[in-house]
Amino acid sequence: MRIATWNVNSVRQRIGHLLDYLKEVAPDALCLQEIKCLDDQFPRMEVEELGYNVETHGQKGFNGVAILSKRPFEVARGLPGDDSDVQSRYIEAVIPTDKGVVRLASVYLPNGNPPDSDKYPYKLAFMDRLIRHARKLLEYEEPMVLAGDFNVIPEAKDAARPELWTGDALFLPQTREKFRELMALGLTDALRATTDAGGLFTFWDYQAGAWQKNNGIRIDHLLLSPQAADRLQSVEIDKAIRGRDKASDHTPIRIELTV
Repeated sequence: MRIATWNVNSVRQRIGHLLDYLKEVAPDALCLQEIKCLDDQFPRMEVEELGYNVETHGQKGFNGVAILSKRPFEVARGLPGDDSDVQSRYIEAVIPTDKGVVRLASVYLPNGNPPDSDKYPYKLAFMDRLIRHARKLLEYEEPMVLAGDFNVIPEAKDAARPELWTGDALFLPQTREKFRELMALGLTDALRATTDAGGLFTFWDYQAGAWQKNNGIRIDHLLLSPQAADRLQSVEIDKAIRGRDKASDHTPIRIELTV
């Protein structure tokens, strides 16, 4: 089973890239973040014509997450724990397989910048909610993938120039501590299960020639339950799509699971 995640940075602006990716890579399931549209504005017809079932949790102009799957699936929208949170940042699916199910979530964690604003406490509170929810999901003891843009640089080797990020909400010690707390529940970082190499990035800013200089960071992650980690076959960052015309500043990353 091929599962990919991609912060598409406006699905309507990148619809050509999205359709190309679905045709070229043909993931069994794809998690999208920052679709930046309401549910009824998602280009559903074009995606469905390629054989995908589509579920969205949209928001006008900001945020928004979606899951596309070749198989029909059940879905739940929103991260539990705060009924006052109106930001569309989490959608969860249960996808049937020949031998059971795979639970898959598309996560768009808050950026949190500037750290001295109320955006950073919101980021940390969201991470606390995600930790609590992930703890409950792990009790199901099923293959589970938390996939998405976590807006967390886990380690210095996950940035080309980590010194530029020391004051950023993505790399602050408290952010990384929360991420480690999430991982300590028993989750596996899919990429780090296959390599310890540096220089592997999923995001390159539009500014200052970051793409051309490979001045990137790794903030898009696929986190696996023990049952999913046991089935992990490979991990691939689909870097080339970042170099296309009018590309998202993120690039897809995908895994292969035996299910």
